[in-house]
Amino acid sequence: MLSSRVSNGQQSMSGRSEPAVPWWSFTKTVLAATALSLVRDGRVALDASILDQPFTLRQLLRHEAGLADYAELADYHAAVANGEAAWTVDEMMQRLDGARLRYSPGAGWRYSNVGYLLIGRLIEQVTDLSLEEAVSRYTLKPLGLSNVRFARTRADLPDSCLGSTSSYDPGWVYHGLLIGPVSQAALFLDRLLAGHLLPSGLLQDMQIAKALGGPIPGRPWMTPGYGLGLMLGSIEGGFTLSGHTGCGPGSVIAVYRTCKGDSSACCAVFCTGASEGAVEALVVGQLLQDLR
Repeated sequence: MLSSRVSNGQQSMSGRSEPAVPWWSFTKTVLAATALSLVRDGRVALDASILDQPFTLRQLLRHEAGLADYAELADYHAAVANGEAAWTVDEMMQRLDGARLRYSPGAGWRYSNVGYLLIGRLIEQVTDLSLEEAVSRYTLKPLGLSNVRFARTRADLPDSCLGSTSSYDPGWVYHGLLIGPVSQAALFLDRLLAGHLLPSGLLQDMQIAKALGGPIPGRPWMTPGYGLGLMLGSIEGGFTLSGHTGCGPGSVIAVYRTCKGDSSACCAVFCTGASEGAVEALVVGQLLQDLR
């Protein structure tokens, strides 16, 4: 297990070098922050149709655009389990019938990695930069992050970070897979939610949650929800978590922040061979300990 904490803006330093680990779907939070920085700068609108599609950036960010997800495909899971090379985007979209909306934008909710693939394309189109360059320029560098990059090949993911899965093609994460130290994930979320990147209005928009039902068995959520690139919700004790959990073959990362009065605590935990709920529970335990 690897973990890192930030309490009231101050990071607890371990004094040892850290390996780069896959951030899995915590990458979505970074993409959302990058897209919202373009909204901040007036380069794209949050509530106007984008990419010649009937949905808006807000709907994409909150998984309300009507898109399906390739994780629904049995062939996808089989190919990953077999260590196969990732399909091209065109092949994935063809297998999924990914251009077909499953519901009218704004009329439902469905978690979609395809939606974040399109957010990445929008970022590239608006900035005329590669996704890696845009994320670095508009999000990572302004927040003072280092040693964070996109994984491109199998060699970018050391075996020690994949548990029992020793050969995974990061191309299967179609919106891009960031890798970096756990400490940088905690620092990113803490500085983002402390207001170091976005104006207060956009930060508030980011944390308006779409409610997604009641408690989830085996996980700490009492009232889970989803904002703009953030998993949000309440836990026991009246605390509200903001952040994201990500999982891939062999490992899980969970990065969350919460506040109590003027105090704040942020924690990132990365584990191999553990469930999402187990890693989230470790994060919650650390957050509550810090706030007490």
